[in-house]
Amino acid sequence: MIINEKTKKILPFDNLDNVYIVTDFDRTITNGSSKTSWSILANSDLVPKSYIEERNKLYDYYRPIEVSDSVDFSYKQAMMSEWFKKHIELFVKYKISKDVFDTAATNLRIMEFRPYAKEFIEFLHDNKIPLIIISAGIGNFIESFLEKNNCYYDNVYVISNKILFENGVATGVGKNIIHSFNKNEASIPEPILKKIINRKNVIILGDQVSDLNMVDKNDHDLVVSVGFIAKDASLETLKSHFDIVCEEDNNYEDVKKVLFK
Repeated sequence: MIINEKTKKILPFDNLDNVYIVTDFDRTITNGSSKTSWSILANSDLVPKSYIEERNKLYDYYRPIEVSDSVDFSYKQAMMSEWFKKHIELFVKYKISKDVFDTAATNLRIMEFRPYAKEFIEFLHDNKIPLIIISAGIGNFIESFLEKNNCYYDNVYVISNKILFENGVATGVGKNIIHSFNKNEASIPEPILKKIINRKNVIILGDQVSDLNMVDKNDHDLVVSVGFIAKDASLETLKSHFDIVCEEDNNYEDVKKVLFK
């Protein structure tokens, strides 16, 4: 685990009543080799092959834009909105049913916790520390994953792309589309904001530099960021942006000891 010198001087947090966590989900809570929640249906036999083909074409076109270091940020934002909108339109086009979503959600073997992530979530619950998941993934699958693993506690809040259904068939997404470049605390609903209003210290967990945008540092007394190595990630990039970087041999037990021991 790599911790910058400034951060070493301020850890661990000694007042748990004054801290909360904002986290990404895919490859942050889940391990670095897990499929994302957007990949659940494409890795099942529940949907038409033509859906998978169209979905893969979108991925091949837009993913390089998402990860490029040379593309303008505002252009990335526009392209990510376009990508997610087109993918959601595929759910509608192919009349993918709620039953298909529910069935796929019962078989989430392609998603696995990072080591000790579940125990970390349990620790947060035991100590009444709010855990806010802001994800560009599909909220239906994220919630199902947490429920399946018995850790969708009352201190855990999921803000993500929730697919809506009418008469059992997908019709679109609730509210605004959340993608990797527009995740931020402004999207937190008022009832959740009331839970954290008196907590001035925040921990950010993520696997991409864009995850740091989930929190406005100017609104807090102290912000500590933890970056996790994931597929195709650059260690040097994470080191230059995150206060703490978890290398491949680190796990959530290491994170807990650094933050809270």
